[in-house]
Amino acid sequence: MSIEVGSKLQGKVTGITNFGAFVELPEGSTGLVHISEVADTYVKDINEHLKVGDQVEVKVMNVEKDGKIGLSIKKAKAKEETPQRPRNNNTNNRRNFERKNTENFEQKMARFLKDSEDRLSSLKRNTESKRGGRGARRG
Repeated sequence: MSIEVGSKLQGKVTGITNFGAFVELPEGSTGLVHISEVADTYVKDINEHLKVGDQVEVKVMNVEKDGKIGLSIKKAKAKEETPQRPRNNNTNNRRNFERKNTENFEQKMARFLKDSEDRLSSLKRNTESKRGGRGARRG
């Protein structure tokens, strides 16, 4: 069985670097799972997701002429198997999320403009006082 782009294979993690993990495939070939292809969420430290010796299912993304094999763990998972991001129990975040989903476009736009104007006025106040502009204290 040759390794073809798009096929899903079982492999064993043989090495981990700061940019990805090397996976040994059937027939002894080795491919690389780039750190961006490990999980659906941002991966800062690959060691939190994989360890040497782990059995993983990978999807072959590309096979280069020089024999390099590009693999993906996140694309090997079916959509329904993909774990959801853990919910934050912070009540304020949940309220903000629910509020944003129930607002129509005009409400979102009005909220955005108000927040933007508040930030701009605050920024103006802080920069003018540093430059000695209107109303800045001197002495």
